[in-house]
Amino acid sequence: MTPAELAEVVLTAAHAVFTERGLDPAVLPATTAVERPRNPEHGDYASTLALQLSKKVGVPPRELAAALAEQLGRAAGVKSVEIAGPGFLNIRLDAAAAGQLGRVIVEAGEGYGRSDRLAGQKINLEFVSANPTGPVHIGGVRWAAVGDALSRLLRAAGAQVGTEYYFNDAGSQIDRFARSLLAAAKGEPAPEDGYGGAYIAEIAEAVGRIRPDVRELDDAAAQEVFRVEGVALMFAEIKSSLAGFGVEFDTYFNEKDLHDRGELELALRRLREQGHVFETDGATWLRTTDFGDDKDRVLRKSNGEWTYFAADCAYYLDKRERGFERVVIMLGADHHGYIGRMKAMAACFGDDPERNLEILIGQLVNLVRDGAPVRMSKRAGTVVTLEDLVDAIGVDAARYALARYSADSPIDIDVELWTRAKNDNPVFYVQYVAARTAGVSRQAAGIGVTRGEAAAFRPELLDHDKENELLKALAEFPAVVATAAELREPHRVARYLEDLAGAYHRFYDNCRVTPKGDEEVTDVHRARLWLNDATRVVIANGLRLLGVSAPERM
Repeated sequence: MTPAELAEVVLTAAHAVFTERGLDPAVLPATTAVERPRNPEHGDYASTLALQLSKKVGVPPRELAAALAEQLGRAAGVKSVEIAGPGFLNIRLDAAAAGQLGRVIVEAGEGYGRSDRLAGQKINLEFVSANPTGPVHIGGVRWAAVGDALSRLLRAAGAQVGTEYYFNDAGSQIDRFARSLLAAAKGEPAPEDGYGGAYIAEIAEAVGRIRPDVRELDDAAAQEVFRVEGVALMFAEIKSSLAGFGVEFDTYFNEKDLHDRGELELALRRLREQGHVFETDGATWLRTTDFGDDKDRVLRKSNGEWTYFAADCAYYLDKRERGFERVVIMLGADHHGYIGRMKAMAACFGDDPERNLEILIGQLVNLVRDGAPVRMSKRAGTVVTLEDLVDAIGVDAARYALARYSADSPIDIDVELWTRAKNDNPVFYVQYVAARTAGVSRQAAGIGVTRGEAAAFRPELLDHDKENELLKALAEFPAVVATAAELREPHRVARYLEDLAGAYHRFYDNCRVTPKGDEEVTDVHRARLWLNDATRVVIANGLRLLGVSAPERM
């Protein structure tokens, strides 16, 4: 019996009690939930339904709890129900009902953990969006890992998700990039406001191979060649690096397209229609202070140039026009100031900024070796890049490490910790269980122990304390996934997997899945194999949500 199924049993019992007592059924919720008590001695699950309903129906909570407990005690699979405190219900399942979860998980396979909690939501999720002026640095890599994991979680919870990379291929930073490439090609130092690092010389050389005639052009024409070809090469490298990290996007959106397609003019017109645009000193402004921004924002300068904020407005409108009801944007630690202006911008369009726009801010990441931060990239010159991180600890460890912590907390990634094959390395600890469960299945098959037909599965034999502990941990997975999706917190899945790994180790140490020596194969071994394989399913499903592999051997 899953927690969701038990919650339905509790609600059914409540309906029966209300009918018997003539209470108003309209106060009953459409759904309810059960939770694991902090103290296992208090039962397998707890319900607060009696406390929630007592005032609404004028019945003392313990009296209502007693009636619910009596009704619940008659339900199949419920071993006992106890009343605690002012009216908590502590519920124990019988071994058969609890153990049946092993079969449910194995048969569900990759579908176990998925739900329709966010069904009907159409979400645009933008992350990374690094400027195409250099390799992806470690801060962008954090959003690559967290954003990709979040997209997987949202889809697992039933949402329709479009992932997006905003390609800033217009503006002053691209001018500086092109000038830097031109200087490198001419053997000159980088401009004072330009970009350095070995990658600039590499790209300049590559542009020279693509366009050998660039050496014959004047500086203005050559700079334009370096702009077009250099940006294309840099972005191709960024896409390739992210793909190697397991991250690809549904849409790569070019800022330049907003200009070319007249979408900035469209956004300005829509904002005028809403009555929030004004002119002063020859410039065009958006009155964002009407919606809590600390100052009004310029859309078009007095010289006719569009601002970055105008492009932000046009891009937001473009997403909404494509049918996305919720726009989620993941920004770096230095973008806190964007929240107020972006929320105000959404309101200026007539949207509800709390419903239609969500901005997540990630904190800094440091790569640490021998107790000291790694600050310099051999190639980029001033930053630690995606390739540096992967070279140091590998893709799986990097993705797990970056997704394991709340994104609003700064983190240090210790190279020594994340590369050693010991249990204090979290990704090793979890992946080892993935490999061990697969190994147990292989070993069992080798000596003729199989799960057998589902109809022959005897879940009531899974009555050991460590079996029950593992089953309860497995039962939590769907709720963890749904909550992580709703709260935008992939780290909840990582921490859950580590707890599950601990429960499996304790089960493995106390409950043999395969017979020892000449011991006869029994239904207990077969039942435990179901539980072992169910654990493999959940570990693999959880790691998949984080974009991390579940090895069969280590």
